[in-house]
Amino acid sequence: MDKKSELLKLIPEQGIVPLYYSADAVTSIEVMKALYSAGIRTTEYADRGEAALRNFKEMRKVCDAELPGMYLGIGTIKNAETANVYINEGAEFLVSPGILASVIEIADRNSLLCIPGCMTPTEIIQAESLGVEIVKLFPANTLGPGFIDAVQAVVPDIKFLPTGGIELHEENLRAWFKSGVCAVGGSKLITKVILENKRFAELTEDARSAFERIQTIRKSLKIA
Repeated sequence: MDKKSELLKLIPEQGIVPLYYSADAVTSIEVMKALYSAGIRTTEYADRGEAALRNFKEMRKVCDAELPGMYLGIGTIKNAETANVYINEGAEFLVSPGILASVIEIADRNSLLCIPGCMTPTEIIQAESLGVEIVKLFPANTLGPGFIDAVQAVVPDIKFLPTGGIELHEENLRAWFKSGVCAVGGSKLITKVILENKRFAELTEDARSAFERIQTIRKSLKIA
């Protein structure tokens, strides 16, 4: 099974894809370790600063040496050149803020999952026409679970990963999973306070609680 197929199976099983960026390499690594300790096996590191590539290289080394089964992806990919750089450095999936055919094509050539950002039915249909299987619904807190209910009948084969402002309390998570999403973004887990104060043990506990909450909700909704 290639990495794309593995992630198409793993992301719905996990139900959450945390995403973050820190300019500090040690902090970036410790956050990833904290998520791993919580049972989370997918994380998106954002290409949002000058240190992103340098940090990603160090994170990749730690993944390979210490975190078996962790899938490290790169987000905020806005062109094919950047996608190619990160693929060469070991990115295992790509996330982009919009639909970029060139990025999707590069991911396909490397048998990697590409998750483009979409906000409208037109964009979702366009993504589907390019062979995309999971779309990042952004900004999720603006669109809401009702959006999924409205568009899912039109694109029944597309999986949704809402990202941006997803609150991780039970009521909100239940509404999203009831609407049919395969997973949610976990940016709310990794707050500025966590990063600045290096509260990694607290992050592990918060991430474990969110992860277990999602598994309980999926089980109660009979989501396979």
